[in-house]
Amino acid sequence: MEEKQERLFAHLRSLERVMVAFSGGTDSAYLAWAANHVLGKYSLAVTADSASIPESHKRDAEAFVARFGIAHEYIQTREFDNPDYAANNPDRCFHCKDELFTRLEELGRERGIAHIVYGVNLDDLGDYRPGQGAAKNHKVAAPLADVSLSKAEIRELSRRVGLPTWDRPASACLSSRIPYGTPVTIENVK
Repeated sequence: MEEKQERLFAHLRSLERVMVAFSGGTDSAYLAWAANHVLGKYSLAVTADSASIPESHKRDAEAFVARFGIAHEYIQTREFDNPDYAANNPDRCFHCKDELFTRLEELGRERGIAHIVYGVNLDDLGDYRPGQGAAKNHKVAAPLADVSLSKAEIRELSRRVGLPTWDRPASACLSSRIPYGTPVTIENVK
């Protein structure tokens, strides 16, 4: 595990400046911490300001970045304006991540940050996750998976460095609670 963590640090260091897609979950929190650990002011954690993300998750994300001195911003996403997202078909997550990564690319161009990273880990690679297709389309890097870190290893490494997210339960967005085929609206995710 420690060797994988050192490879992660080296990989992040090689990117020089990164923007972390930060949901506040275990994986993205560890990645945001690692990027801040090795890059300091050259890393930025960015959270989607979306109706599909519970306010409690936003508060937790804010508390996390404040505690660890991580630069953090919100970015407005408009996935609900996309009819392909609202249709709520099994590829809904693709359209959400496509919107997120489009907005992050825009912010990156404004800030001169060429590299976007997100918290996909080794265990996620075998699951049906349409958002990974959006990441590939946008050339978003997955450093945790790249160094073969599993969810259990990320939890243990997080625990060792004192991250309160080490044992956070997995939590999907509010839109995922709506059955496929039932249109997703801002009103029905509240």
